[in-house]
Amino acid sequence: MILIHPQAIVDPKAQLASDVEVGPWSYIGPDVTIDSGTVIHSHVVIKGPCHIGKDNKIFQFSSVGEECQDKKYRGEPTRLIIGDRNVIREGCTLHRGTVQDEGLTELGNDNLLMAYVHVAHDCRLGSNIILANTVGLAGHVKVGDWAILGGMAGVHQFCSIGAHAMIGGCSLVLKDVPAYVMASGNPLQPHGINVEGLKRRKFSDDALKTLRKAYKIVYRQGNTLDKAMDELQSMTADCPEIQLLLDSLQQASRGIAR
Repeated sequence: MILIHPQAIVDPKAQLASDVEVGPWSYIGPDVTIDSGTVIHSHVVIKGPCHIGKDNKIFQFSSVGEECQDKKYRGEPTRLIIGDRNVIREGCTLHRGTVQDEGLTELGNDNLLMAYVHVAHDCRLGSNIILANTVGLAGHVKVGDWAILGGMAGVHQFCSIGAHAMIGGCSLVLKDVPAYVMASGNPLQPHGINVEGLKRRKFSDDALKTLRKAYKIVYRQGNTLDKAMDELQSMTADCPEIQLLLDSLQQASRGIAR
């Protein structure tokens, strides 16, 4: 069995595990490392510095590890790191970081990037995330574990999407979205806790009840954000899941969608 198709181009300085598959007309440049079990389909371009973990699938016409579109970029050797078991569908673009940040764009494990998703420079994505078709993340965006972004959603630079959050299709995210929150629209509006998603992840009934209460404290009772966070702090002992919401509120740098 031929794992690297004869019509693929793999630079001699690239480091590929012995069982990596590379399809025809794909290009893998120097400073690229790919771990075992990863499959690169046809017409994929991968440039480095870039590290790709185990058991990933990267589909045709994706561009992975290309230099970023930031006009300040001057060819510095910034990086892209991709974890394990990610599925990157057709036409996705993932760009390396910039020295104005930490010089790193990062994708965790077990993520699904549907067709034509763009992950810009310096984005940091966790694990078990779903980005539906044509989602666009501007530079320096952070997305927490288990978040879901609907098709054609766009996220402004430096925004954060909290863990377990859900963003509706065609939404425009201009402020941070706290953990667990569902939001949609343009301008973006919150619509409660992502209850169905949390049920699928085996959150207890008590935790769901407390998270609903926490949402009301932040969004429905006219509290300032500082007052809401004080109340949430008092709830963490009885419901540890609140801490994730509290952390996302404390770390919000662009204000939260309200």
